[in-house]
Amino acid sequence: MPEPRFRRYPAVERAAMLVEAGLACLAKGGIQAFTVDNICREAGASRGLIAHHFGGKEGLLTAVYAAAYRNFLSVLMPDEPQDLRRLIDAAFSEELFRRDPLNIWLALWGEIAVNPSLRAEHRAQYAVYLARMEDAITRHAAGAGRKVDARALAFPVVALIDGLWLEAHIDPERLSPARARKAALALLEPALGPLVDER
Repeated sequence: MPEPRFRRYPAVERAAMLVEAGLACLAKGGIQAFTVDNICREAGASRGLIAHHFGGKEGLLTAVYAAAYRNFLSVLMPDEPQDLRRLIDAAFSEELFRRDPLNIWLALWGEIAVNPSLRAEHRAQYAVYLARMEDAITRHAAGAGRKVDARALAFPVVALIDGLWLEAHIDPERLSPARARKAALALLEPALGPLVDER
């Protein structure tokens, strides 16, 4: 059987295609589907390109994690400066409530526990998330006339949003995205000032 012919792409574009293929494999079948063969088939690339661009499958997985975080933050926190109310609305928006992001995150989170490189990448990306959340809390509290320790609050606020997001994905009949959003707003309002609306 003849070898497939691969079109030549610029290096940056080809690397991006491999990352997108990795994300697609995770979305379709979790970490078990994140194989060199599956990724190369999805990207229309030869096996050697993963080693060439990423040093191997583990390097690609780390790049995929960074890309997943960039995609997430581009929806959650696209604006500068950060706006807490808009951020919470985005966390429970339709764009983030799709099956593919859930499958990708469950696969990546499960792998963090056993993969030191992925754990290091998670810490780097999570630091960005926390810093932006701290900024959003600081700005909102100042506007509401509240004095808060934004750095101390950033971590529990992120944990609250992430936990509600996950539970709403797992059991939307019990906790719809709309109800999860309202719960987040109601729980944060006493500390941070008015957030709740009638929607």
